[in-house]
Amino acid sequence: MAALWWVIGAFVLAGLEVFVLNLVFGTLVVGALAGSLAALLGGDFTVQAITASVVSLVGLAVVRPLLVKRFKVEGRFTATGTAANVGRPARVVAEVSELGGRVKLAGEEWSARSADPSAVFAVGATVHVTAIDGATAVVAAPPVAPSDPAAGASPAAPRQPEG
Repeated sequence: MAALWWVIGAFVLAGLEVFVLNLVFGTLVVGALAGSLAALLGGDFTVQAITASVVSLVGLAVVRPLLVKRFKVEGRFTATGTAANVGRPARVVAEVSELGGRVKLAGEEWSARSADPSAVFAVGATVHVTAIDGATAVVAAPPVAPSDPAAGASPAAPRQPEG
């Protein structure tokens, strides 16, 4: 019966690991399974607890740092969803101004508007996504390297609105 409690504890810890993804609970899962094995082999609760603790501590001190280094789990944020589109280039497919327009972004067509109210981007221009507002990409001229002499002649450079 004690082995069953260790296995239940391992499942609970595994569920927590799924939500936090930091490999701490994963090492505790292995410790709980080791405690379960000690129970199945007839060890009393003290032996089970010591086995689970030792295996968990070895996992935390030795195995987890190796896995974190291998998979770079901690300290790394990967943008997903619409946040992943911020900073990407986009191609104008319908003139973009502060009032609206359309861009091709990451293979999809998005509604867009200019971040600068005075900028208008012509069809075919390359723009830079500065933000996502709902389902609208907010765009600006792409950043230009200071040593680029042709920067002013770029088709991505905004033109002044007519009138």
